[in-house]
Amino acid sequence: MQFLKTLFWALLVGVVVAFSLNNMTMVPVRLWGSVVADVNLPLLLIVTFLLGFVPAYLSLVTVRWRARQRIAATERALADLRAAQATPPATLAPGDLPAARVVPAPAVTPVHAVDAPVTDNALGEHPITPGAPGTIIQDRS
Repeated sequence: MQFLKTLFWALLVGVVVAFSLNNMTMVPVRLWGSVVADVNLPLLLIVTFLLGFVPAYLSLVTVRWRARQRIAATERALADLRAAQATPPATLAPGDLPAARVVPAPAVTPVHAVDAPVTDNALGEHPITPGAPGTIIQDRS
């Protein structure tokens, strides 16, 4: 591939030199007002080529530089994530945690069947309020 690059540039330089030698004429260039400059045609063509090429090349260099910076930042972030994922989570010793606080349950007063409302369940059964609390009989009506 390097050979092809060298061959290309050598051919390009050869074409430019051949063009310059065959066209060594002076060209009048009107700058402003009545100022006229006589310039060699090859020099004028090279200068106009560079006036178009240099800004585009500088733009390309800045875009490539920004892309390299973004790629490097992304690779650093990826390496940090992989390093964080590779390290095992820290194990806690029993003394590392704060002591558990036991909260006493509120006192519950028992509810007797006499005080509770009588409700039927899905089978049609209801508790007997007098007598044995909590016993269920089947409704046969």
